[in-house]
This record gives sequence, C-alpha cells and structure tokens, in this order.
Amino acid sequence: MAYNICSTCGIQLEDAKHPPGSCPICTNDRQYVARSGQQWTTLEKMKRRGFKNRITRVESGLHQIITKPSFGIGQRAFLVRTKSGNLLWDCIAYIDEDTITAVKGLGGIDAIAISHPHFYSSMVEWSEAFGGVPVYIHKLDARWVQRSSPNTTFWRGEKASPLSGLEIIHLGGHFIGSSVLYWSGGATGKGVILSGDTLHVVMDRRWVSFMYSYPNHIPLSARKVRAIASRIKQYAFANLHGGFEGGDIIGNADRAVQLSAERYVDHLR
Repeated sequence: MAYNICSTCGIQLEDAKHPPGSCPICTNDRQYVARSGQQWTTLEKMKRRGFKNRITRVESGLHQIITKPSFGIGQRAFLVRTKSGNLLWDCIAYIDEDTITAVKGLGGIDAIAISHPHFYSSMVEWSEAFGGVPVYIHKLDARWVQRSSPNTTFWRGEKASPLSGLEIIHLGGHFIGSSVLYWSGGATGKGVILSGDTLHVVMDRRWVSFMYSYPNHIPLSARKVRAIASRIKQYAFANLHGGFEGGDIIGNADRAVQLSAERYVDHLR
C-alpha cells in the first residue's frame, strides 16, 4: 500500500499507486504549493531520511510531540494526560515504533481530536497504532478529510466531550469547523486551552491573532473575530498553547485572547 503524504502540508491521502497531480489542501487559498512544485513522500521514505519525533513535557499532564527535522508546516501535537484517559490533540505526519513505544510509556492514547484540516496529517495512522481509537473532527470540515477511516467521528454543534474533563469547542474562523480544546483541570485547575492556530500565538507572546490564511496573510472579518471572542469568553483558562513550538501564553491567557480580539478589530476600523 502507498499512503502518500504531501511534503508541504503533511496530509496523508488514501491508498493509491500514484499520487494526484496536486494536494487538495495546498491548492486551497489558505495554503500554498511549494515553489519547487508538488512533492510527495511516505512514512517509509521519511524513516529512511532520518526523521524522529521528540516528546517533551510542557506542563503537568501535558506533553508536546514534534518532528525533527521539521516537516510540512512544522506543527506540534499534544498528549493530554487525565484521570479519565489520554487524548492526542492535533496530529503530525510522522509516526514510528519509537514514538509508539514512548507514548505508550505515558499511558497511550484513548482518543484523538483535531483542530482543523491543516493538522489532519497522518491521523488514521495514529488512530490505528493505538488500537483504532476515535478521531474527533467537526462535521463542518468533513469535506477536507483525505483518508477515510471507520474510526473518524464527525461531531456537530458548539462542543463535544471526547473524555471527561475535556471539551472541544467550535469557534470557526480559520476554517468553518475550526475548534480548540478546553482542559478544565489543566494548569492545576486554572484551565488550559490548546488552540492549534484557531487562536494563533504570535511572536509577542502576550497576544494571539486570527486569520483566514496565515501564509497568504488573508485576515478574518471583524464580525468573525468578535464571534470567536464571544464564544470563548465563557471559559476561564490560565494558559494557552498554540500549534507551534514556543507558541505559549502562560498566565491570564483568557484575558490575552479578549484583548487580542479588541486590538484586532480596532486595527480593522
């Protein structure tokens, strides 16, 4: 079987002898095709090229998983460890036996939830590696799934709870189904948000931003940003961890999101 992976965005496609001429994720105006043209790889080729995953503790009960050297758009996944089980938030393309062994040593994975299509990557591989655990994706983004699986759970509405104490919150914006994960017990009970790039932590780590396309610099409307801020306002959280290494706001993160929305809208006026 040949499950091709886009080298630009990291998404894995259905089994096919030959990959398509272009990646359906990268040809959307939120993303881009590399200047060198469309290129594909596989997990086997990545292993031969020496890719490895690095797993490190971010805070109590939370580990990040990052591929080195960087691959695709370079995002990180998170393993959230709770009394009710472990959840993998967002996904990365590369997975190997060393990764599986290390994650099992931390309690394994009981469920997977994805913020938006750019982080679907090899989610089916990850699900199958841990016994066919459910993969939660908002129904509004179902059209972007590129590899089908009976383990995919399409949820609807404003929120879903894959495990006790964890809520996936639909915010929209970047994609119509874009979501974040709320972990009420994180940060010693002060609450944690894992945001992908639905709420994108910027270089000045006191703030987040909101975009339709980050690489192509296409902003969201004031109306959509206000809607995101309104939906997340009911949740108290001290810390926020974005989709990329170093993208963390520690302390008063809920206030930072609200102030960021106000600043964003002010600049659109």
